[in-house]
Amino acid sequence: MKQPSDSKVSAFIESLNSSSISNRIQFIDLPSEDEPPTSFNFFSFIESKKPRVKDVLSKITLVESSSNTSRVAAVVLDMFCTPMIDVANEFGIPTYIYYTSGANFLGLIFHIQTLHDEHNQDIVAYKDSDTEIVVPSFVNKVPAKVFPYGLFDHSIFFINQVRRFKETKGIIINTFMELEPFAINSYFNANTPPVYTVGPIMNLKSETYETQEPQNGFDVMKWLDDQPLSSVVFLCFGSMGSFEKDQVKEIAYALEHSGCRFLWSLRKPPPSGGIGSTSDYTNLEEILPQGFIERTQGIGKVIGWAPQVAILAHSSIGGFVSHCGWNSMLESLWFGVPIAAWPMYAEQQINAFEMVKELGLAVEVKMDYDNNKQVIVTAKEIERGIREVMDLDNEIRTNVKEIKEKSRKALMDGGSSHSSLDRLIADLMGNIAN
Repeated sequence: MKQPSDSKVSAFIESLNSSSISNRIQFIDLPSEDEPPTSFNFFSFIESKKPRVKDVLSKITLVESSSNTSRVAAVVLDMFCTPMIDVANEFGIPTYIYYTSGANFLGLIFHIQTLHDEHNQDIVAYKDSDTEIVVPSFVNKVPAKVFPYGLFDHSIFFINQVRRFKETKGIIINTFMELEPFAINSYFNANTPPVYTVGPIMNLKSETYETQEPQNGFDVMKWLDDQPLSSVVFLCFGSMGSFEKDQVKEIAYALEHSGCRFLWSLRKPPPSGGIGSTSDYTNLEEILPQGFIERTQGIGKVIGWAPQVAILAHSSIGGFVSHCGWNSMLESLWFGVPIAAWPMYAEQQINAFEMVKELGLAVEVKMDYDNNKQVIVTAKEIERGIREVMDLDNEIRTNVKEIKEKSRKALMDGGSSHSSLDRLIADLMGNIAN
């Protein structure tokens, strides 16, 4: 289902079509509408594609009935594509959800739906409060102030989504048992479909440094090669992460005062000022404090877009100041890099709470930060987080090294995620047998 701006998706599919797996995976492009909408609404877009998906399934099942060679075992849906459950139901095909966030957040939204439907409690009542809530998927009480604002502003949407999750035959989660054991075990006695933990799933070959040109003559990886082991703190806030000028200055002051070596991916906010695609600055001196680049010459570098995976994999990286997107968390843990949590939007506040308070894999910069609130995080707060994450004797560093090894073992033959995937495949094959 091609969205108006999906160049990366199209390029990725092209790369798969030309790879060795092309004989096992078929991509079907749904026809685009003749008249593109003047304003794009994602959920209306998904709903509008139901007839197209129905046409595809009709053709596939027609071929099956005439050739008697294969059958559709299941329809696996992105977590926002629940309207397609209706289409699969018309054909009597079971559905599964692929959930790209963590097990803890899934447990939270299941709990919110239970509170709403069974106890007549509205989560909106906790907005902007200091209340701490008992959530079955968390060891600790969860402060309402780390709930994503979307849960308050669009609570009915999330409740409806979770209701539909419960209609499916299973939920596939990009996590692994050793990372979130308490959350995953909380599902066993809950009124939820079976959960299959198959992670960490990461595209470690995506946008690698080797495919990128040096920025303004600066070679990021060569610079990292010249830095001591675990000496550089890496700051990167995702594809939509950016700050206004006042906040940029606080980050700069914190880095300068910390004395730590740093690599900072600094991105320009979208023109509208809201959530959207960021871009590189053409002149960093316009946004950074006067003289900052000269004063930090030799110990730090400010760049634009960053090849995050390649940088996290480098031995000179000792800490990661991150927006706590779930993919970024999995990548950082995979490479054994401790995290300084500075969430910005979506479910990132919950991810930060989990990493800091539940799992002891991160330190806090500002766990309840929300880029919609226009709150400035001070240089003092940022510097404290940087110093803490770069402390080589910090217990968190030991915890991260342990989970690094466990993340790899989970994917090996006999590992927790490997075994979970085996169970999923067996269930899919059972659909055909039945």
